[in-house]
Amino acid sequence: MTETITDLPQLALNWHRAGRGVALATVVQTWGSAPRPVGSQMVIDADGAMEGSVSGGCVEAAVITHAIDAIADGEQHLLSFGVSDDEAFAVGLACGGEIKVLIEPVGPVMPVEILERLTDARFQSQPVVYVTDIKESRPRLQAASTYPDRHRTDTSGLEEDGRTFVAVHNPPLRLVIVGAVHIAQYLVGMAHSCGYQPILIDPRSGFGSQARFPGETVIDDWPDEALRALKIDARTAVVTLTHDPKLDDPAIVTALESEAFYLGSLGSTRTHAKRVERLREVGFTDEEIGRIHAPVGLDLGGRQPAEIALSIMAQVTQTLRKKA
Repeated sequence: MTETITDLPQLALNWHRAGRGVALATVVQTWGSAPRPVGSQMVIDADGAMEGSVSGGCVEAAVITHAIDAIADGEQHLLSFGVSDDEAFAVGLACGGEIKVLIEPVGPVMPVEILERLTDARFQSQPVVYVTDIKESRPRLQAASTYPDRHRTDTSGLEEDGRTFVAVHNPPLRLVIVGAVHIAQYLVGMAHSCGYQPILIDPRSGFGSQARFPGETVIDDWPDEALRALKIDARTAVVTLTHDPKLDDPAIVTALESEAFYLGSLGSTRTHAKRVERLREVGFTDEEIGRIHAPVGLDLGGRQPAEIALSIMAQVTQTLRKKA
């Protein structure tokens, strides 16, 4: 599978193991309308090859140049870009934002063991935080519970001392899709692109086949049983797409009983009204039922499966960011 920008520590480790000089560049602080959030990263090698982004294109060229220098001298580099800097104007950061970028060569500054542990933690879905001093470089990994607020809100940043940088490495957000239908074929790709781990649930033979969803995680259990086994948490979104109450309703009930940050259900306004009545009959309050986004997705006016999938992913994103 192609490595995505969410796998940058893994990518840096792979490049290092392949004998390439490598550095990780990380946004450690922003002001104003900076185009990328704190924690955004790039991987750069000694020849200038790169993956990821720290500014959406504004300062990447300058960061690559400094990263090549950092790889050569084996030292940590801290860069600042802002509208008052000549270099920032030269690379196009004239949007009113300012950013600080920390460059850490793998080996001399960032120990390979840390990248290995970060990769293992991600594989095992274990949250950790990477902590370093942006002035003197003392990198280490700590339990996510050391910084509970940052862990809960997925927020990297500098501590009050202005020099201790904490990068949160939580497991990927999950998008659980009940119903391996045509819309889901587009939605799983969008989920990957947005940094989610998509999981499909459909007990109907033929729907969740590998031919239709190559390489994807597909569970053929009954939806409520599958959701309980997945231990739905506050970093999980659930979308029901089967349009069949026998499948959707058990999933919706289980999701309403969980901490899922998003629950969306396919169906018309009339279909949802009938769904609401069924949920009231089993004891759910109007406030609890109000958690359901139905008809699912933002009203973009789309009708094609890909357009509906786009509207769903947009609404999931909107809900997540409003809660952050």
